[in-house]
Amino acid sequence: MTTTRNSGARRPTGPDPDPAPDTTAGTGAAGVAATSGGAAGRSATTRRGTRTPSASSPGRRTASAPAPAPVLSDRALGRATLARQYLLAPAAPGTLTVAEALTRLVGLQAQNVKPPYYGLAARIEDFDPRELSASMENRAAVRIVTMRSTIHTHTATDALTLRSLVQPALERELHGFRAGLVGVDQDRLVALSRDLVESEPRTMAQLREVLLKEWPDADPLALSLVARCRLPLVQVTPRGLWRRSGQVALTTVDRWLGRPLDPEPSAEDAVRRYLAAFGPASVKDMQTWARLTRLKEVFERLRPELLTFRDERGTELFDLPDAPRPDADTEAPPRLLPEYDNLLLSHADRSRVVPAEYKGLTWQGNYAYRVLMTDGLVAGVWKLEENADSAVLTIEPFAPLGRGRREATLAEGERVLRLLAEPSVTHEVRFGAVRRT
Repeated sequence: MTTTRNSGARRPTGPDPDPAPDTTAGTGAAGVAATSGGAAGRSATTRRGTRTPSASSPGRRTASAPAPAPVLSDRALGRATLARQYLLAPAAPGTLTVAEALTRLVGLQAQNVKPPYYGLAARIEDFDPRELSASMENRAAVRIVTMRSTIHTHTATDALTLRSLVQPALERELHGFRAGLVGVDQDRLVALSRDLVESEPRTMAQLREVLLKEWPDADPLALSLVARCRLPLVQVTPRGLWRRSGQVALTTVDRWLGRPLDPEPSAEDAVRRYLAAFGPASVKDMQTWARLTRLKEVFERLRPELLTFRDERGTELFDLPDAPRPDADTEAPPRLLPEYDNLLLSHADRSRVVPAEYKGLTWQGNYAYRVLMTDGLVAGVWKLEENADSAVLTIEPFAPLGRGRREATLAEGERVLRLLAEPSVTHEVRFGAVRRT
């Protein structure tokens, strides 16, 4: 389906939410993803004042008689977010670099080594894993704890900004471990830890061993968490490199990059960037993504430059005026996402991409499965098994797939294998048993 650009949204008078990306620095200004949104296009809207806003046209408050905010269905919300995530159609060859993708997506979940590679393979048609690996080896990208206190792969510039942004949330984690830190001078612990990891990268076990000599009565886990939460630690290479990797060794991000953390990260820029990558969204959605508090006041400051909507349950949603909002019936081809993909973790209400009947099926305890998406929704899980002779991708849907959807899923699996598996081995895509819900 072909859609057209939002022609009815008047440009805001506040800061420009849609600047061009700074590709030379490997990062972009806030809201950069609003210019891209994949190949999905934007929904058609009417010009202000020509007719009453509908569910597909943006609602903006006016000084006199504010019109009720249009309602966006879960399906429409899903299409909007998928467009911004490059999941309606992967970026065409040569149109999106790894640095641009990391910036526009505001990083990629990287609890394990492979998810950032799998995530980019789903989003960039000609993705070459060696490009991301080289970016990490050249220190243009790093693995660091940021949103939700989890490891993310970010551009170097974003690592310096986003770590500062979420620092208050990380320090709040320590409140639950105060009992194990009685008698511990945390400032001294942080200074000692910094000296140790900056003298040479160290594993957390090595760091903890030294800290326990200083505070033998303290809880070992609590000591580690103080260093993890209060110091901006990066996982140095070869950890995270394609088909190389290594154990987790840590140093500070400012030491690794030779640049200081951003001392005053902009909460307003963070809101714009979040909406550009995950909107339309509520205040609570962004709080879930970043684990930051007091975001409502930031959204209120930005209200004059944003559009507002409601979801099917009446929750107020915010969005950038020029962000893509495709028609709810826009085709959403199958996609194979990694475990912990941010698409599935960045909203308080995940109804736009997770059907109620499948909620919880992509997790087992602390283990997360890789996820099959069809028609814009979670529809199954998958795994990739590789050895010296073969690469076998097995897909297990939650319900039988129709013939057309099965063939499209097979084609997507073959595409992913061409990008990620060794070309010298045999490639095979299989369908496993349906996982009954």
